[in-house]
Amino acid sequence: MHSVFLLAALLVGGLLAVQASANVRLTGAVGTPYAAATLQLGLAAALLGGLAVAAGATGSLPALADVPAWQLLGGLASPLYITSAILLFPRLGAVSSVGLFVTGQLAASLALDLFGPIGVPRRGLTVGAGLGALAVLAGITVVLRGQRAGTHGAVAGGGRPRAAWIVLGVAAGAALPVQGAVNAALLRTLREPFAVALTSFTVATAAILVLSLALLVAGRTPRPAVRPLADMPWWGWAGAGCAAAYVTATFLLIPVIGAATTVALTVTGQQLASAAIDGRGLFLLPRRPLTTARVAGLSLLVVGSGLVQMSSVDIGGPPEEEPGSAMG
Repeated sequence: MHSVFLLAALLVGGLLAVQASANVRLTGAVGTPYAAATLQLGLAAALLGGLAVAAGATGSLPALADVPAWQLLGGLASPLYITSAILLFPRLGAVSSVGLFVTGQLAASLALDLFGPIGVPRRGLTVGAGLGALAVLAGITVVLRGQRAGTHGAVAGGGRPRAAWIVLGVAAGAALPVQGAVNAALLRTLREPFAVALTSFTVATAAILVLSLALLVAGRTPRPAVRPLADMPWWGWAGAGCAAAYVTATFLLIPVIGAATTVALTVTGQQLASAAIDGRGLFLLPRRPLTTARVAGLSLLVVGSGLVQMSSVDIGGPPEEEPGSAMG
């Protein structure tokens, strides 16, 4: 059964790369990343709402009135990640963008396991996990330095230095394991996975909607288009399902296999999927050949993730479940 959880983590990681790619197409249709993120998160919330009703999970929602406020904030990570991916994929490519997300994810997951905040079981930092983290940092450095000419310096359209996009990518990645840990804490109260996921995406949709409206009123983003959505290919709508599956899976997996193991496997899935997207130019994204430098960097990322995963397993496998855990 433990191997099933590991395989699930690997597969949902690949969905993140697919989600980001589909959302780039959605952004092209509506004309603004903020409207695209709002639409995608709203669709995911609607999907999860239907699943919650079908599963009879909505009865636990009144308990939200008694949970600490911080347990309701996990959804804020979704609009940050989605908008960041929409902005970064066309500028840096899938491999470089995902590499930045990986760096942030692993750093945050190791911190969660090491210090055990917000209910995450504490796990000691092993030599293997430390070496894995260093390998990931080396890998993303190689990937970014191997980026093709034309993406250095200021990026087109924004005038911001490339360092700003790097910081954005790392921050967006770091938010994901924190989101999983927060939602896992909420699950211990609600005890219904679909209710937790619905809550997370409702908060996410509300947050990005407020931001989108504020930017629209301030004239910082164009009015979204509606007519081009009629010509959207089917895969352009896939982001909502990918996001819902990823968020639900991660908060279920973290209490079972640990934050670092969950993230190590999901980012491996991200890396492999993003390499395929870049190399073949899937989802109408620019084709970026996998040069020797980028393959070397990608290999370091995979090795680093594997070291973290193996070290986490060696600590003693899945942590003991807490009394009252919804996973029991």
